Amino acid sequence: MIYTVTFNPSLDYYVRVNNIKSGIINRTSGERLTVGGKGLNVSLALKELGDQSLALGFIAGFTGEYIRDRVAELGLKFDFIDVSGRSRINVKVRSNTETDINGTGAEVSAADVNKLVRKLKALLKEGDWLVICGSVPSTLDYNTYASILKRLKGIQGINVVVDACGKLLTETLKYKPFLIKPNIYEMCEIFGLSTVPDLEEIFAYARRLQEMGARNVIVSMGSSGAAMVTETSQSMYVRAARGQLVNSVGAGDSMIAGFLHEYIRSGNYFSALNYATAAGSACAFTKDLATKEQIEYIESLML
Repeated sequence: MIYTVTFNPSLDYYVRVNNIKSGIINRTSGERLTVGGKGLNVSLALKELGDQSLALGFIAGFTGEYIRDRVAELGLKFDFIDVSGRSRINVKVRSNTETDINGTGAEVSAADVNKLVRKLKALLKEGDWLVICGSVPSTLDYNTYASILKRLKGIQGINVVVDACGKLLTETLKYKPFLIKPNIYEMCEIFGLSTVPDLEEIFAYARRLQEMGARNVIVSMGSSGAAMVTETSQSMYVRAARGQLVNSVGAGDSMIAGFLHEYIRSGNYFSALNYATAAGSACAFTKDLATKEQIEYIESLML
């Protein structure tokens, strides 16, 4: 079973504004409202690929109720914990460029995290996958994910995937997650790099993340593709398909879903990386998360 955890689910409000100008009233030429949050996106992408998951996380207020209702409508299995405050609303402005304004999120306490840990201990068993993605609310700190993994150490044989930024990610490495997926800019931030490294340097920095504890590392690079180092000492690179960027939101989450879908099926790192890159590209080329047919079409262009 695959379990996804989203600490900060959201309502994502997309607005299209033609030639936006600051300091004046602008009118939208299109708008839509979707549920978001990295773990939820992974679960939605997995469902599209035919894989079952259980979405866990925290919701609050009227926005949280909308998220719960919408997730149910989409057919996802979920088990959210209700907390104080209000689930966030993220505003995604699409004009000449993409501009995102992300809300703060609900008020998740240490006691709420304890509830999540108890739930995970009751659910997880050998062979299961635990995917922890995204940011945490401002009420929690950078040790949050590491603390959870520390308390789950007694459960043997679970495969942990972490997709987060900065110390929220690096503090988990001592617990040897199966996979981490920093993007190229997040990797540069971790190592204090002022310029984007070349491919061989990317492999070298990814191996340093392995030395810190990660078993497998994917570095996503947007239109430049993805690089991976594996616990079997392989270094591999996949070039992304060419296409028109429509919406970058969810592309990284689709990569994780694509990787899990193919790796669980085949056990092959390269085919999983290739499918993950196709899933990320397909998502970037459409306004929503990509369909399975769109992903497989993009994958056929990459072969």
